[in-house]
Amino acid sequence: MNNRRAFITLLGGAAAAWPLAARAQQGERVRRIGVLMSLAADDKQGQARLAAFLQGLQELGWTDGRNVRIDVRWGTGDAGRNRRHALELVELAPDVILASGGSIVGPLLQATSSVPIVFTQTPDPVGAGFVESLARPGGNATGFSIFDYSLGGKWLELLKEVAPRVTRAAVIRDPATPQGIGQFSAIQSLAPSLGLEVTPLNARDAGDIERAIAALDRNPNTGLIVTGSNLAIVHRDLIITLAARYKLPAVYPLGFFVTGGGLISYGTEGIDSHRRAAAYVDRILKGEKPADLPVQAPTKYELAINLKTAKALGLEVPTTLLARADEVIE
Repeated sequence: MNNRRAFITLLGGAAAAWPLAARAQQGERVRRIGVLMSLAADDKQGQARLAAFLQGLQELGWTDGRNVRIDVRWGTGDAGRNRRHALELVELAPDVILASGGSIVGPLLQATSSVPIVFTQTPDPVGAGFVESLARPGGNATGFSIFDYSLGGKWLELLKEVAPRVTRAAVIRDPATPQGIGQFSAIQSLAPSLGLEVTPLNARDAGDIERAIAALDRNPNTGLIVTGSNLAIVHRDLIITLAARYKLPAVYPLGFFVTGGGLISYGTEGIDSHRRAAAYVDRILKGEKPADLPVQAPTKYELAINLKTAKALGLEVPTTLLARADEVIE
């Protein structure tokens, strides 16, 4: 708690100091960066993502309160709040906006077609209509994708590998997003070859998640796949708790689910993409255009396994799977 307060105080203090610093350095133009975070201000993962971005900027010579002013808004996973914050940031006339998470790119693009946007953690930006192509985005947005839909098949394979007795896979998805449909389609297409029956669990809020997972208690030999979405990240503690309560082996899209008590994950973390996003923001501040900066794919996917959770579920993790893991929590 103290660390969180110190972090927020640091941001607030830097913003308050900006006018004084600007007046002290008359010869240096102060630039403005908007930041819209998809998570809540007290979310440790959100804090880590923002810290990585700020550190990346500082390494490139941009310091909040000296030669740049940074305005941060936190979305907390609420669509209405995302839209309001997007409009607020655009009205501040920033030189560039960081969109931390795919769920907030749409609201920002609806708010402006001219302010440059650098996004992170965004699945299928072409399919979502955010860019014309990965190589030549073409508009006012570019950034860093998180995965392609084929990763859904990998999650299904991992579920069968870590829990061989599973015959059914329930798939939590956000039906309001294109990636919710795309990821499920990839999982569904692979299911017959693994002898698995898959069922979508459509969820838009915590209540939907709780009801859907509780209903699985009636079906033996069922496993859970949590697809990548802001909804899942915001409600990750709830999902992990419910999976443990109903003894469901579950596969998650990101490693911090496993650190928080989930069984197994395969995906790419968001910290590195936020650090790399600072370099794109730097290039835009120096005159380059988003339309000419290609969308970058993840550089590495990581496998994480929680042996304590496996033991609680009565699962023996295969040694071949452990040998492939990047992180094992005991």
